[in-house]
Amino acid sequence: MNQTFIVTGMTCDHCERAVTNAVKQVDAQAEVHIDRASGQVDVQSGQPREALARAIAEEGYQVAA
Repeated sequence: MNQTFIVTGMTCDHCERAVTNAVKQVDAQAEVHIDRASGQVDVQSGQPREALARAIAEEGYQVAA
């Protein structure tokens, strides 16, 4: 299932890797596509949306949607 999040605070490649790694800790098979300019993070995963958003937030990024 494709899930889209709006994540603020991503400013560099390290930020993108941190968000990707956070998602992969919840679902190692997840596909993650990030558009840093818009803050959009698309995740292809069967895991609950709340678990993915919580993992991203625990890395220090604000998840708006």
